Amino acid sequence: MPLISVLLPTRGRTDTLRRSVQSLLNHALKPEQVEFLLAFDNDDTESVEWFQNNIADQIDQAESVYTCYSYEPLGYIRLNAYVNSLAERATGRWLLFWNDDAVMQTVGWDQEIAQHNEFAVLRMPAHNEHPYAIFPVVPQEWVDVCGYVSAHQLTDAWVSQIAYLLDIMINIPVKVLHDRYDLTGNNEDSTYQKRSVLEGNIDAPGDFNHVDQRRARFNDAKKIANFLRENGQDTSWFDRVLEGKQNPWVKMIDPKYDPNQQLSRLQ
Repeated sequence: MPLISVLLPTRGRTDTLRRSVQSLLNHALKPEQVEFLLAFDNDDTESVEWFQNNIADQIDQAESVYTCYSYEPLGYIRLNAYVNSLAERATGRWLLFWNDDAVMQTVGWDQEIAQHNEFAVLRMPAHNEHPYAIFPVVPQEWVDVCGYVSAHQLTDAWVSQIAYLLDIMINIPVKVLHDRYDLTGNNEDSTYQKRSVLEGNIDAPGDFNHVDQRRARFNDAKKIANFLRENGQDTSWFDRVLEGKQNPWVKMIDPKYDPNQQLSRLQ
């Protein structure tokens, strides 16, 4: 059974995808414990063929495994739907939400994950030390409890805010480069240009910060808290949040998690 399931939606990427997958394989100490689940759009045959001809053998040679799934195109605006579907099919203890323009930089990243057994969100610093877990690692039980990884397109933000609400965010010493155009100047392709984000209009029902979305995240946090209590894990932080005695975002804007004040300046 694999220890880590890499959830990887991809579209219109060839060399970028290969570089991303290679970085995970080449930096893993035990690649045989890693499985790759890839989501392709059914109209993106070029990417599928490229994967089969240029990447699949490398995964096989590393003694890792992969499975490719075909979807009707959902677009970046429903990115979480790809992630949720792959998560339902994953068999690993840990689920890693990965991007086709992400590059692993730390040797032994897989073993840094492997040493954790608690229910937590593991955060690998990225995006200039953004306090969110940009590439969150969550336990398989998250899907069992909530029914999905994220109910919103912004999977990283969804998972991260719940983790801070529950005080289950754990930093791990693993570095990732997100080689996205607005961050590095690379990969300004059609996949990047067509992306749209449901954030910035708080009155719109689908906006990440709309009251319904905030309420849904809080409800997910309560479900997970019940699971933690049943399994003997400390929930005192969240209990104080419910009592109005604890600001849930104190750690999210702490310099330990937000050294460059990317969120704390918006406090």
